Amino acid sequence: MAAASGTIRPAVAADQARIEAIVAAAYTPYIARIGKRPGPMLDDYARRIADQQAYVLEAQGRIAGILVLESGDGSLLLDNIAIDPACQGGGHGRTLMAFAEEETRRRGYDRILLYTHALMSENVAIYRRYGYRELERKTVSGFDRVYMEKRL
Repeated sequence: MAAASGTIRPAVAADQARIEAIVAAAYTPYIARIGKRPGPMLDDYARRIADQQAYVLEAQGRIAGILVLESGDGSLLLDNIAIDPACQGGGHGRTLMAFAEEETRRRGYDRILLYTHALMSENVAIYRRYGYRELERKTVSGFDRVYMEKRL
């Protein structure tokens, strides 16, 4: 899919190292805040790619951001979105969020879910600006999560 800030395509095995590098760069600043590596840094991106859940946004000849989407029971889960810190501020996050919502509709769902760590308060604020509402807060796998949804 061509987008204003780049092209979004399904990730392939050759993208794995770049995906992992973007995730590491995007989430490392949160380690001190939450006291451990955030969940996305622990994910198995080879499996995500093989399961066709990972997408990349290419801009200016390189992968600038990544997205992980999981089909669920009646909704799509935006499991991870990360932008290379060197590429932030170019609208890539908005582009990936719009793609996630478009993909949700394409798959026949009328809502998209996401979660973020409770201590990543700036992310909660961003998602609220995008029209997401908080559903619940709970601890899962040792992470204090804020679950949010957006009806489409």
